[in-house]
Amino acid sequence: MIKTVEWTSEGVRMLDQRLLPTEEKYLMLRSYDEVAEAIRKMVVRGAPAIGVSAAMGIALGANQSVGTSVADLEDDLKYIFEVMGGTRPTAVNLFWAIERMRATFERSKSVKDVEEVKKIMTAEALKIFAEDIAANRALGQNGAELIPDGATVLTHCNAGALATAGDYGTALGVIRGARDAGKKVAVIADETRPFLQGLRLTAWELAKDDIPVTVITDNMAGHVMKGGKVDAVVVGADRIAANGDTANKIGTYMVAVLAKEHGIPFYVAAPMSTLDLSLATGDQIPIEERDQKEVTHIKDQQLAPDGINVHNPAFDVTPNHLITAIITDRGVARAPYVESLKKLTEE
Repeated sequence: MIKTVEWTSEGVRMLDQRLLPTEEKYLMLRSYDEVAEAIRKMVVRGAPAIGVSAAMGIALGANQSVGTSVADLEDDLKYIFEVMGGTRPTAVNLFWAIERMRATFERSKSVKDVEEVKKIMTAEALKIFAEDIAANRALGQNGAELIPDGATVLTHCNAGALATAGDYGTALGVIRGARDAGKKVAVIADETRPFLQGLRLTAWELAKDDIPVTVITDNMAGHVMKGGKVDAVVVGADRIAANGDTANKIGTYMVAVLAKEHGIPFYVAAPMSTLDLSLATGDQIPIEERDQKEVTHIKDQQLAPDGINVHNPAFDVTPNHLITAIITDRGVARAPYVESLKKLTEE
């Protein structure tokens, strides 16, 4: 089991994904602001993993509060919630986890013992962690039915164990679910510029799991589809609007258009915590703009000339008409998504 993030007696232990695949290094984060910085700098990434990490960071901050009363703890938590909320704007799991931790505190405020409240906050963070593992297992089983035996699946970015609390993943969870159901499955992984999550992370995960994987550059996707080498596309998500419009790593929209052109099913795999039914369409999803050096440099090696303009959105939005189905831990949603996604939330 790949352990993306863990709660320990010393702090939050986190696999530094920036160093993969050449170095497996774990960081021990001993304060909430260190956890927030790790989220911001993509030590951990992937919407579910961000949510779990934020919950653990909040619990860590609560435990380290030096206030002697529940009111003192409340003051500290207000600031901690704000810090966590300022890390990554697109992944809705972040805000889902923050609100869940906030609601947990509100329910426990009547407890007079501040140490007991801290224990309740910690228990909730661990519950979020366990639920993510279980949700991705269920999601993988639901999605496995959609993958034919002998299929080659193309994926974009990394939506595996590294993008979640660990173990199974979302898009890669579907692939693992198909394998565990006895099907033969192979993967084509887009490199996923500019952060190279497909090349560095997806390929690393699948190689460790003995699942056949071939890496291609992002601009090869149309070529391999036209050549009949792709049977399905499965990607993850960072936020899904009520109408099924889906934000995922930049380049996903391009892959969806190509899949539509070539008659290839395009599936989105995400836990229920990634749904944001408060947004009517994907036009309302905030898109994070990241440092231009992620485009102009590979680590410390500069590739671009000085003084050029760089546009570096981390995500794009795939409109719902390009999506064949949305695979969740509660079931598979199909168009019209306004109805099917809402129905899943009511089950």
